[in-house]
Amino acid sequence: MKVTNTVSELQNHIMEENASPVGFVPTMGALHEGHLSLVENAISKCPVIVVSIFVNPAQFNDINDLKNYPRTIESDINMLGSILRPADIVFIPDVKEIYPETDTRKFQFGNLDNVMEALHRPGHFNGVAQVVSRLFDIVNPDIAFFGLKDFQQLAVIKALVKQINSKVKIIPCPIVREKDGLAMSSRNRLLDPEIRKNVPVIYKTLSVASGMISECDIPEIRKFVKESINGTKGLSLEYFEIVDDTELIPVSRKEEMMPWKKYYGCIAIKAGNIRLIDNIIIGLV
Repeated sequence: MKVTNTVSELQNHIMEENASPVGFVPTMGALHEGHLSLVENAISKCPVIVVSIFVNPAQFNDINDLKNYPRTIESDINMLGSILRPADIVFIPDVKEIYPETDTRKFQFGNLDNVMEALHRPGHFNGVAQVVSRLFDIVNPDIAFFGLKDFQQLAVIKALVKQINSKVKIIPCPIVREKDGLAMSSRNRLLDPEIRKNVPVIYKTLSVASGMISECDIPEIRKFVKESINGTKGLSLEYFEIVDDTELIPVSRKEEMMPWKKYYGCIAIKAGNIRLIDNIIIGLV
């Protein structure tokens, strides 16, 4: 694999390979098996791929969250080196390389800007849209790979691609979980060890909630989720919503669910000082 820090060198490498399709896996580093599953998926479909590692300041509305975000470049490169091919490229730019000038663009995503993560992290998705559109311009990929764990982010990126008339094809990839069910996340390593013992209840709760839809209405499901999470030591519920998979419009009653749509239960919790998100398809587990 090749490792580069500059846009010009990256683009030269891509041009030299002269291969198609070009795959792209954007990351913020602190890599784990979930990231590697995206990379492996990309490798299976593309003769050359780019993996970016860039902690994007524009998508952090909490300065402490940005400061504390884990940065493990050396181990990230070692992990990628174990699976990437000679033609593949790791792109590790600094902020000035991505944003040579201040990015003042404002994106509008309709309902996606008004639910769940958007309410709890103001400005987050505008920052995501800024960096992803910028990276798409730099890499010019044919296919980009994103994890389903960041469910709302995936919906935003699909909307972004339409909005900017991009040719890139977005491939969603399944959530990768720890053996105890916890969705893999770079933030997991920041969890207090005592609280870490309790977080498997998140996926267990989601799994039960998914199955409840056949016999229970949504208020009863929401009540169960709230009691299950808040009743677990060290955990507190920020939100649990059942939404469709495109506009992410929350439903409050089962009768609102359309049979031709897929619905997901999306959750955010605080585990001590660490914020975790997860989701599950409703009714088909």
